[in-house]
Amino acid sequence: MLIRLGELSFGLKSLLLLAIIVIDGFILASPVSWLFHDPFITIQKEDSSNNWLLPPLLDPDDITDDNRSLPKNGSIPSYIVDNCPVVYLHSEERYWPSDIEDYVTHFSINDGNGNVIINASNDDPLKLKDLNSGYKINFKNGSKYYISSEDTYMTSLDNFDNDPKWLLGHKPEYGTGHIKKGPVILFAVDKGNGWVDAFWFYFYPFNWGPFIMGYGPWGNHVGDWEHSLVRFYKGKPKYLWMSAHSGGTAYKFEAIEKIKKLRHVNGRLTSELIERPVIFSARGTHANYASTGQHPHDVPFFFMPLSDFTDRGPMWDPVLNYYSYVFDGTNIIPSSEKEEKLGIQWLQYHGTWGDKQLAWKDPRQRWCPVQWKYIDGPTGPLYKNIERMSLCQSTKWWNFLNSCPARRFIKKGNGLNAEKNDLIGDNCGVLLYWIRPKWFRGILRFLTWRGILCFIMDFFTG
Repeated sequence: MLIRLGELSFGLKSLLLLAIIVIDGFILASPVSWLFHDPFITIQKEDSSNNWLLPPLLDPDDITDDNRSLPKNGSIPSYIVDNCPVVYLHSEERYWPSDIEDYVTHFSINDGNGNVIINASNDDPLKLKDLNSGYKINFKNGSKYYISSEDTYMTSLDNFDNDPKWLLGHKPEYGTGHIKKGPVILFAVDKGNGWVDAFWFYFYPFNWGPFIMGYGPWGNHVGDWEHSLVRFYKGKPKYLWMSAHSGGTAYKFEAIEKIKKLRHVNGRLTSELIERPVIFSARGTHANYASTGQHPHDVPFFFMPLSDFTDRGPMWDPVLNYYSYVFDGTNIIPSSEKEEKLGIQWLQYHGTWGDKQLAWKDPRQRWCPVQWKYIDGPTGPLYKNIERMSLCQSTKWWNFLNSCPARRFIKKGNGLNAEKNDLIGDNCGVLLYWIRPKWFRGILRFLTWRGILCFIMDFFTG
């Protein structure tokens, strides 16, 4: 017999919600809670029906001919391409993906003090081959000085605050999801013993930051590298992690939404349908999520004033245009002639792919209590901790355990763009939909949905 919570007495409602909180507490106290089941820190089992243990991941430097998982020739296995995430960009996106070769032509290279390292111009533009791990500077007196690229910045030749055309990027082709001038960078990293990490790096020419309480945007920067990670064991996808600001979220692969797409083999379309994972890129910030709607970020306890927004806008299919490399901890191996033609020295560039944070006295700069309007650009793909053992590149400042467990269920977004029904909605808050009166529901909603208890329950259980 179904009983609507709204028809229960005030006392019964209170007892029911108390029971929910007690159950939550029991889950939190469980010694096998989801939070502590980080599969790459603790011992991992294949599944509940098997007792044998999976072998550990290895640092790429420890890969030998006996334990390697990838071929030595740098070729990319088909299972990596078959499980490349399909990206839904936001329908109101302003800064689309871009081509790195075209992008760099709009910059010079300067050091932190503004001194010119490579004096490029519109008539003599910077090229991808000009990006290196370091630079030698010749002085008039004959002396030489070496500067690491870590101490350099790409500096725009144009005023980026005016949204020059090159800063806007390129929309995907309708229907196919192809972006001719928006190649993705794929890194296959051998983690040994059957494990392989596939990093898909997405480049956008500008990061349009979030608004806080209606004011902003804050945290804007020129250049934006985002990425996702699909982790395989013996050719089978096991986990998917997606970047979002200073952190990201990991999922078991089976939890992620899938879409049917025609398979590509060696760059050619076939008639075979396969299922590929789906991720959603947030408007402006390009942070990645597993669902549509409003997503709070960078602060705990569902702090909604600082949020990202995702929806099913234009679909971007990275397998239609990408450069691929294999990384063994020391060597970067191009996968084909087109990667060899592009070169690999640009990957060693350790400076920012965008302007240095504007000075406080610059008329374009603004400040709010937690962030500047314009901050430093990002570093490139090789400096995103691709040798990591954990799924996460890094963890949030409030994650004191530095844990990175893989969620078992998709974390649903909130708001108008969220896709939900009466059974699957705003995570554990769905239990409170029929509570009356509204003021009492509001209190319980704060405690068990948007508040601390629900956040902790979700954090511990996945």
